Amino acid sequence: MTFEGKVVAVTGAGGGIGTAIVSKFVDLGAKAVLLDVKEEFAKRTADLLHLTEENSMCLGVDVSKEEDVKEAVSKIRTRFNRVDVLVNTAGIPGPSARTEDYSFEDVKKVYEVNVFGTFLMMQNILPIMQEQKSGAIINFGSVSGMFGYPYEIGYGSSKAAVIYMTKNAANENGFNGVRINAVSPGWVDTNMMKTVVDSYKDVGIENSSDNVTIGPMRRVAAPEELANVVTFLASEEASYVNGANFLVDGGMTLG
Repeated sequence: MTFEGKVVAVTGAGGGIGTAIVSKFVDLGAKAVLLDVKEEFAKRTADLLHLTEENSMCLGVDVSKEEDVKEAVSKIRTRFNRVDVLVNTAGIPGPSARTEDYSFEDVKKVYEVNVFGTFLMMQNILPIMQEQKSGAIINFGSVSGMFGYPYEIGYGSSKAAVIYMTKNAANENGFNGVRINAVSPGWVDTNMMKTVVDSYKDVGIENSSDNVTIGPMRRVAAPEELANVVTFLASEEASYVNGANFLVDGGMTLG
């Protein structure tokens, strides 16, 4: 598997999963566009991975703002004149709360990043891929978007929306060489997981193990394990995979 000569854009590149994904693609020969809400977060990942100006580009972009996204995509087009892979990892968990206690402002904030951000990135990158008649988009859903876990009405429903937006867009493409799929992880060893577990105290759960199911593998995923799935979906080895939602949870949802 190689991505020599390919340009890969990753949102949420400053996060644990985003960092692992950028690292994997660059190791496979790709040039990486690192996007995060602040450019310094993207640059931090670039420095950590010892990327150079020749094989990377760092941009600060609030994916929930249309003008930010349009400006970022314009810069990518000017620099590389192509995008072969888009990976939408940017997301926020929101608070843990019962439905009646979940504020409308918190729901809107979660949707603005997780749903609208994914939509805006797809909307603005798709024309580039359609012009070049090739490309792969991988969006990030979650097990929370597939199962009705308590205290996650904002996050869970936002990820359900991402999964089905993926299917909508995949059904509109495919014939033109553009494939769109989703990855839905369970628990992943990141700072975001720690934030979510800590937030369970807000609903009276002091022992995090009461609400963290890790399944038969008896561990959470490493970010690199998600990166392996993403690079497969972006590769020619997955050339007939379109509109799928890959559940990567170590079997935690088996019951």
